[in-house]
Amino acid sequence: MFDLFSDIFTYRENVMTRIDPRVKLLIALAALVSVVTSVRPVLPLGVFVLCLGTIAALRIPVKLVAIRLAAPFSTVAILVVLQTFVTGTTPLFTLTLGGWTLAAKAEGLRQGLLLGVRVLGALSIVLLLGITTPAHRIFQALRGFRISKEWVEIAILMYRYIFVLMDRVGDLAAAQRLRLGYTAPRRALTSLSALAGATVVHSFEQAGRTHDAMRLRGYRGTMPFGPLPALGRRERGLVALSVILIAAAYGFFEWGTRG
Repeated sequence: MFDLFSDIFTYRENVMTRIDPRVKLLIALAALVSVVTSVRPVLPLGVFVLCLGTIAALRIPVKLVAIRLAAPFSTVAILVVLQTFVTGTTPLFTLTLGGWTLAAKAEGLRQGLLLGVRVLGALSIVLLLGITTPAHRIFQALRGFRISKEWVEIAILMYRYIFVLMDRVGDLAAAQRLRLGYTAPRRALTSLSALAGATVVHSFEQAGRTHDAMRLRGYRGTMPFGPLPALGRRERGLVALSVILIAAAYGFFEWGTRG
């Protein structure tokens, strides 16, 4: 769990961590738009490889990256399989399972692969941003973009207390295992239901305690956010250059190679 959520690497001194978080957010947004709207797999795949290459150059442990990519890769695999057997008309092969005959289609496979590389490309952008930017600086940058204070405050509290909730859930699950709560399928289902209910109850209790603690510390409905300096010429130039490069790559890979 530490490997999955640790942000210790965001405090390293390197060229990426020194960039203003507002600049990184703008560049990441432009890259995300290009990846999500692409109709060919080359650009998302290129973004995925570029982001992973940057992460490797920053000497981020391979184990950390693999853990963070494990769940999305399984999601991509499910997307590809579902699209292959549901979408399209041109048959590739048939598969028989329990008396059911499923036909894989070429159009579905292509569509599934496109969706998959889109997901991986978008994920790699967010992963690189999260590895090079502390969460509190991202929230501060969002306020700099005039995002509603209420939404930013909710995001801050969610980020802070999700770890408290995870610790509590881990303790409850460990106690259930010590009491043989997962030794049989039916007992495991009962334990899991009890764990889910206890988690909901604990979240409400924690919300009440947190609100009381914040009121005692002077909270009156809004959190103070310090002002951010205006972006300098160098930062504005970096944003402009990056957006131009992204737009050029999008135009080349999406339109320039057709026909």
